[in-house]
Amino acid sequence: MRRVISMALPLVVLSTAAIAATTDDLQKGFDGALKGCEAWVLDPASWVQGTQPFLAATGLGASIAETGQVEPELLPPPSLRVGNRYWRINSTAKAGYSLIVSDRMAMCHITGGGEVDLQPAVRAVLDSPAFRERWDLSSTRRQGPMVSLSFRNRREPAFEMMVSYAAQAGGGRDHVQVLATALLNTGP
Repeated sequence: MRRVISMALPLVVLSTAAIAATTDDLQKGFDGALKGCEAWVLDPASWVQGTQPFLAATGLGASIAETGQVEPELLPPPSLRVGNRYWRINSTAKAGYSLIVSDRMAMCHITGGGEVDLQPAVRAVLDSPAFRERWDLSSTRRQGPMVSLSFRNRREPAFEMMVSYAAQAGGGRDHVQVLATALLNTGP
């Protein structure tokens, strides 16, 4: 009996290490999507002459790639479907994010989903000092099982973002788990 237990222990440790790596990868993916959003909107020079500076700003390396389209449920609202470009972020083998930007309007749209609960990773990024150095929380609203946070960018206060995600960890994984839309308000 003792021999079986000691053999099982390394599997538990390995499993815990795998969970920690997955969580780190999910956080990195969401953080990279947010940084990509900011670079695309606030620094058009990062993509006008080629997307290498934009890609570098995400910090995601080979885990981000442009694609010709995304599933309909990942698209931004119809009014933001102008000049869109689509980026996939593969954080893990079974979970990731999409980043949709526009080359005609100052906006970005992020969605995330997969077979892993993204809520802890999203919360960790939004609560991180690095994120809070770039964004001020404007308001919080809870509606049913979802929470929506509004933010204003510190560098450009006219750049606002709403992020919605599950209020509690462990929610369903058969739908979009996080949704973030950011717009630079250029009107009066």
